[in-house]
Amino acid sequence: MSSRLVTALAVFALSAVLGVNGAAAQAAGAKPAAKPAAKGTATPPSPGAGPVIVVETEKGVIEFETYPNEAPKTVEHILALVNRRFYNGQRVHRVEPGFLIQMGDPNTRDMTKRDSWGQGGSGKPIGIAEISKTRTNVRGAVAMAHRGDPKGADSQFYILMSAQPRLNAQYPVFGKVLSGMDVVMRIQEGDRIVRVTVRGAK
Repeated sequence: MSSRLVTALAVFALSAVLGVNGAAAQAAGAKPAAKPAAKGTATPPSPGAGPVIVVETEKGVIEFETYPNEAPKTVEHILALVNRRFYNGQRVHRVEPGFLIQMGDPNTRDMTKRDSWGQGGSGKPIGIAEISKTRTNVRGAVAMAHRGDPKGADSQFYILMSAQPRLNAQYPVFGKVLSGMDVVMRIQEGDRIVRVTVRGAK
């Protein structure tokens, strides 16, 4: 018997075995193994949401939508700072596990000024408290931080790790995380913000 014929018979036999096994599995109602869900799946933008801000950190990327309908001055102010590259190279200066992370202080670019982290800003407060009853402090909410007067909010904002309804009447919510909550949960104090941009902006 030639070697070619032996090879052909072997291939035929293997195909027959695989075909039987496949048919048996199908008859038994077996289904292909489900693929695991993609990590960090993005949430679709909310109706009426505005530009999406992209925060690139050394731990990963956070993207959040903005609410120009409910907080027009706040969103305008933050977008202006982003376009000035104000946040690039800063560090996250506050992390409260299970509660929030906070950023937006230019002093954090200097590791020798760590004692003053959390006290800096752009020098130009928004001047209005755009607190909404529809955009609240849910998990993933992005809101303006301040020292007691919401009108004095400037460049610092926080991202919530969990819902905090007690903050609703005190802090203006101007956005919500669409993707990257896993990054928010991993952030530590002192982690660097590589850059902050507006999605799609040139």
